[in-house]
Amino acid sequence: MLQRHLLLICLVLGLSACPGRVMNSAAKNVAEGLNRAIANQNDVVTVRDGLATYLLVIDGLIESNPENVDLLMAGARLYSLYASSFVPDPARAKRLAQRGHQYGQRVLCMELDDLCDALTESFDDFIEELNDTDKDNVPVLYSAASAWASLIQANSGDWNAIADLPKVQAMMQRVVKLDEKYDHGNAHLYLGVLATQLPPDLGGKPDVGRDHFERAIQLSEGHNLIAQVLYARQYARLMFDRELHDRLLNEVVNSPTDVGGLTLSNTLAKQEAERLLASSDDYF
Repeated sequence: MLQRHLLLICLVLGLSACPGRVMNSAAKNVAEGLNRAIANQNDVVTVRDGLATYLLVIDGLIESNPENVDLLMAGARLYSLYASSFVPDPARAKRLAQRGHQYGQRVLCMELDDLCDALTESFDDFIEELNDTDKDNVPVLYSAASAWASLIQANSGDWNAIADLPKVQAMMQRVVKLDEKYDHGNAHLYLGVLATQLPPDLGGKPDVGRDHFERAIQLSEGHNLIAQVLYARQYARLMFDRELHDRLLNEVVNSPTDVGGLTLSNTLAKQEAERLLASSDDYF
């Protein structure tokens, strides 16, 4: 409660009027609170309509607290979420994803300066620096990599953007090696999607992708419903396995969505599962 009062005073008087220690602590609470509130919301329209306001709040806090790691990671994640899930206009999605990526890169360069420098060097040099990271670096690595992945998704027709995928993949692989349970095992989902972009005869690795999807489901004990949806959409459709496809999606449709930290994601997953099931006859 005290931190909320201090933050209110800071907002009224101007953030620059607050002591750094007070502002950093209050800003961390705001960032964590925003992430939790959004993650636990079960009304997608409320999030869609309200998230833009949260983005402006985060921007303002970062403007006055440019080296706050928690705020930068929150900005990277929220902008990426908004761009990838709630913005149908491609040009606007690119702009918003770019802002999320910028925040992710800023925090990466602040916390892991040698790895940041290696981004412009050879891939081998990049991997060498990446291998020096440890478990304490996982939040920064994951935030930067997931925001980067969202930027690539928004620019899927740009080969220059696609050329960065190996670095994103390597960062997610490092997250999995250091702490595969982080963020409900979602690093496995990124790796699963990357492995199932193409069929085997064109260089895809669907078996690798299947293993990542199944591991993500196992890590969340089946509560992270987006894992089943991506397993069905990316692997089962790629392999034309309708039995697996429909089984996974029906599990999602019949599962509860209200799970701490996963409610919004599960609500979106259930909507996507219903859409995929409705198109199942046409696809298969």
